[in-house]
Parts: sequence; structure tokens; C-alpha cells
Amino acid sequence: MDTKLILIFVLQFQAGISVTTTYLYYRAGDDATLPCATASPSDTTCSIVTWLNIRNQFPLSAEVLNGNVVKSSARAARLSVDTGCSLVIYNVTAEDVGHYTCRQGRSTDHDAVVYLNVLTISPSPPDADPKRDGEVTLECSLLRHRSLGPCPQNSFRWVNETGAVLLGEGVGYKFLRQTECVSALTVKRQSGNNRKYTCQFVDNNKVEIEADYTPDFTEPTSFNQTYIIIGAVVGMVVVLVVIAAALIKYKRRAKVTEDVHKPTQHPGEPESSLTYVTVNHANQRASPHKKVRTEEVTYSTVKY
Repeated sequence: MDTKLILIFVLQFQAGISVTTTYLYYRAGDDATLPCATASPSDTTCSIVTWLNIRNQFPLSAEVLNGNVVKSSARAARLSVDTGCSLVIYNVTAEDVGHYTCRQGRSTDHDAVVYLNVLTISPSPPDADPKRDGEVTLECSLLRHRSLGPCPQNSFRWVNETGAVLLGEGVGYKFLRQTECVSALTVKRQSGNNRKYTCQFVDNNKVEIEADYTPDFTEPTSFNQTYIIIGAVVGMVVVLVVIAAALIKYKRRAKVTEDVHKPTQHPGEPESSLTYVTVNHANQRASPHKKVRTEEVTYSTVKY
């Protein structure tokens, strides 16, 4: 799991108080482990360990008491305590961001404070469709406890799949802005394979956490296109069937006509040598109002 852990030890010598402060950075969906730096190595049962949480919109709440996850916690199913008394949060979400304190017994002298920060990257708006528009705006956000204040300017960096830093506006991209702890980048469809864009949160020129995003510009065949293709194929099949039926019908008619005009020849009868010709002696110039007697004479020729 690629996380950046920063340990800052703040020693307060007044009244012998020693506080350990830890800053953790995770991506949304990761499993986070919050160490209890002051826990006694010999206390493997964590029987005197309490984990307290102060989130941005909620008051102080106990997540672990005497080493056991509080069952009434809304996140109980995603919490556990390991043998080192660390608090494990599975599938980190935005609601897990906050200020955590690991306390031994009732004394606050050796509290271990942990700030959990979560980096997210997603299209904006969430339902943006790069297939439709040919471009998409990516928003990268660092979620952290309000007591830490806004993120410094230029604390976000965008890089492409080659590691090149994307500044201003270039081929296929445009850096829009950074507002407090949110940075935005618009990317456009480009030829070739889909590009990968990485958002990095940088502190003192060190990358503390990063997240990748690959816009999906592919255009799979839609249901309507599928129906059109199927309809065209079915139409072609129907046309071919009709043509084949017409050809068969034509051939049958041609055969029947041939059989009708062919003279009947009885078996055993010698081939006829007679040729018959019928001549109509009607007067072609007769008036249409007069009845004209027509006579037909049939002549025959005998072959020798």
C-alpha cells in the first residue's frame, strides 16, 4: 500500500507531557493503519488503550475502549485493533478524515495524536461523460481536518503517464485552478490509447500521496447501433429469401410452359413427319360493320 507517513514529534516539557503527532495520507478505498506510538510493547492485549476521534462535523467520540471496538460506532464493521494497539480502518472514505487520539488509561500525558488525510480524484461533475463531450474535468481533493487550515498554493501537481508535469495549457489538457485543497485539470480526447493522469499532493517538494485516473474515451457499440446492425442483417436475409423464391417460381413456370408446347409422343409411335400450318383467309380490308366469313384451311406437308 503506497502511503506517506510523516512523524512529527512534539515534546512538551511542561508537567512532563509528551505528545506524539502523526500525519497520515491515504487514498479513498485504502486500508489505513493509525499507530499508537506511545503504546507499551508489552501490552499486546491493549487492555488500557482508548481511541478517540474528532471529525469535522462530529463531536469527540470513542471508537475503541479498553482495546475493543465500540459496537455502537457507525463504523464498527470497518474498524479493528491490531496487536500493536494501532487502529485499522478498512476501505477509507471521506467520513474517516479527522483527528484521532490514542490514550493509555486515563492519563493524557502520553497521548498519541494522528491526523488522517484522504486524497480523492474523480470527474467533475460526477456524472460527466467523456464519451459524449470528448473531454472531462478531473478534480483532485485532499480531505483533512479543519484545524490544519487550507492547503498551501501550488501544493498539487498533475503529471501524465510519462511523468511530465502538466502546467498551464498544452496538447490535450488545461490546468484550471487550485482552490484551497482542490485542484482541477481538463483533459481532452487524444489519438492513441487512453492517457493516465496523476494528481500528487506535495509538501516541501516531497510527494506525500498521489492518485491516478484514466478517462474512458472509448465508444462501445450502443444498444441502438446493435439493433440497427441486426435489423440490416435480417433485412438482407429476407431479400435473399424473396429473390430465391422468385427464381424457383420462375423456373417452375418455365418448365410448365415447355411441357405444354411440347407435342405428345406416344410410346412406340414412329416420329411424325407431318408439318401442320393453319392459314386464315379473312379479308383484312373488310369494313368493321360487315360480317365477314372467314375460312381457315390447314395444310400439311409430308416428308419423304
